[in-house]
Amino acid sequence: MSLDEMQQQAIEIRDLYDDLNRRDRRVWRTDEFMLGFVGDVGDLAKLVMAEEGARENPGGRAALEHELADCLWSVLILSHLYQVDLADAFRRTMTELKTSITAQLADPDEPT
Repeated sequence: MSLDEMQQQAIEIRDLYDDLNRRDRRVWRTDEFMLGFVGDVGDLAKLVMAEEGARENPGGRAALEHELADCLWSVLILSHLYQVDLADAFRRTMTELKTSITAQLADPDEPT
């Protein structure tokens, strides 16, 4: 599945959540999607700790996979809401990082 296909699927799910929330409460604001993401990252941190043996993980590997997907969903939705071309931003950022790291490896005296 391509990044565009993942984002379209993420938007479909967001739209379903909007329908559900409209019926039961109210539609989330953009900042609430960010707060949801922060919660998901916290859950992911606990599951990574469990994978490393630092805590119990009753959900097992499936819980880790689910939480990683939840976090990706949030990033896809936030990039959509803020009109960020995620593929382009990712390419640019990876190019910048590669250039910076390569320069540091070539010159061990360069500060990190």
